[in-house]
Amino acid sequence: MGYQFTVVRKTFHFTFDARTSRGRMPHKTSWFVVARPSKNTGCTGIGECGPLPGLSREPVDDMDDVLTDLVGQLNALPVFDQEAINRLVPPEWSAVRMALETALLDLQGGGQRILFNNGFIKGQAIPINGLIWMGDMDFMLKQVAEKMEQGYQVLKLKVGGRDFESECHLLDYIRRRYYRQQPEIRLDANGAFDPHEALDKLKELSRFTIHSIEQPVPVGHESMEVICARSPIPVALDEELIGAVSDADRLRLLQRLRPAYLILKPSLHGGFAGCARWIALAEQLNIGWWITSALESNIGLNAICQFTAQYPLVRPQGLGTGQLYHNNFVSPLRTAGGVIRYEHHGAWNLSELMD
Repeated sequence: MGYQFTVVRKTFHFTFDARTSRGRMPHKTSWFVVARPSKNTGCTGIGECGPLPGLSREPVDDMDDVLTDLVGQLNALPVFDQEAINRLVPPEWSAVRMALETALLDLQGGGQRILFNNGFIKGQAIPINGLIWMGDMDFMLKQVAEKMEQGYQVLKLKVGGRDFESECHLLDYIRRRYYRQQPEIRLDANGAFDPHEALDKLKELSRFTIHSIEQPVPVGHESMEVICARSPIPVALDEELIGAVSDADRLRLLQRLRPAYLILKPSLHGGFAGCARWIALAEQLNIGWWITSALESNIGLNAICQFTAQYPLVRPQGLGTGQLYHNNFVSPLRTAGGVIRYEHHGAWNLSELMD
């Protein structure tokens, strides 16, 4: 049975001034692949393609044309399956792969946005970290207070975009103010540290009992191997993984750098199939991992949560991005008390994708 594919583009607007060490983000654009069986069964599969400019390997500026061409090829196929995705989509186009994998799983599940039959869709919560966005000190302190009041046990802070002394002051404040709760603190540098200063900065940061630091220096820099080996804070890799698309490349990278953790984003690390391979290799090498969303809307976040719940989870995940946008889709996803869950009494409102 063939399928008919269409693409809907949507721009999401943040509820705040979103900034990382790479700069300000006024909005986020995603493309939604909508698949319907040629025989009208009333079933619709929807997947989100949400590439990140500057990180994704897709030609983001030309995504409208790229997806229009891809949809033309998909519409001509007699069968839509994982093999077709592998054949038509370059392995480095992770966001496109995730969109098609999600749409395929959605179709197989009857078009109900239930992709994996696991505990998450039955109400089992996934513990998540509370993300603290960059901004002035008052803005960041307000976020920290809100997350702690909401019951988060893990805070993730972006570093490298402010002066280093201010970042240390913030961490010192958290440790003094919340000494009873002792939250776990994860840091994400987005590659912002000068490689020649990185180890000194990591030593200074280690005073604040940091769980891990993500991508301390730029991708591909020769210092990463030494930093992974000598850092007093366990190093987690994220952007460093994006260019490795074969098992051989992935294994070589992990054997050379030996990080403590991998931070996996399906939209950047090969879709769900690619992340599954990263996880298998990480566990083979005794490397820890967790999964995070990459600013997807609730469509993509739902898919990533369900994929994540396929695994035994030993640490909080990075899936708390569902409340970032004014104009996100209404969904059954609920975030509260440091967890995310799928509530069956909730409803989807995806009418703007169905026309």
